[in-house]
Amino acid sequence: MLLKDKVAIITGATRGIGRAIALRFAEEGCNIAFSGRTRNDNMLQVEQDLLALGVRAKGYASNAANLQAAQEFVGQVLGDFGHIDILINNAGITADAALKRMTEEQWDSVINTNLRSVFCMTRAVQPALWRQGFGSIVNISSVVGIAGNYNQTNYAASKAGIIGFTKAAAKELGARNIRVNAVAPGLIATEMTQDIPEQMKTYWQTRIPLRRPGRPEEVANACLYYASELSSYNTGDIMHLCGGMEDA
Repeated sequence: MLLKDKVAIITGATRGIGRAIALRFAEEGCNIAFSGRTRNDNMLQVEQDLLALGVRAKGYASNAANLQAAQEFVGQVLGDFGHIDILINNAGITADAALKRMTEEQWDSVINTNLRSVFCMTRAVQPALWRQGFGSIVNISSVVGIAGNYNQTNYAASKAGIIGFTKAAAKELGARNIRVNAVAPGLIATEMTQDIPEQMKTYWQTRIPLRRPGRPEEVANACLYYASELSSYNTGDIMHLCGGMEDA
């Protein structure tokens, strides 16, 4: 098993890509601490699904975009699990609108959830990883942060910021064998994308050489690579996981 007896924190893991990452890591023997805004039915179900795979697992209600809450969350995980080896910064939302119609609330909510959460969680977990002298941080960016997209200036800015953060943090933390990498998915079939009009989905798929959206499990496999010793000499990487999408 690639992650046997490791402990991973995964934000935004009650559905979609985050849930797929949690399940994939658990299959590799990883104990999972995951978070969402509230301890709801989705969180309880993911918790049960993980426990059924024979690992330790616990869901926490926490706001990853609040530094104090992030620090308290990390403290709880250290108390419950004893150590932390991996952080997956996955929390993310969209609030799409044309730039001329975008409100401050739409801008702030996306920047806070998608980008501020990466800072808060990385800042919160850094002392524990620094003391032990190793760790892996994987940030979920997007090809939209590389190429941009109509009606997504807030989302594109947040995901581009994650790329810059990843590269800078990799330089700062590398001396303590803490690796920081990012995965930039393209169109992935999740709850977040299911409401995209079919005409728009068809258009996007014509720009993808593989002619299909990606699966959450494929993003999970990319994260597994960066979280495990398979990527022991990789840091500051940005993996484009988009089926060869044009302009990505």
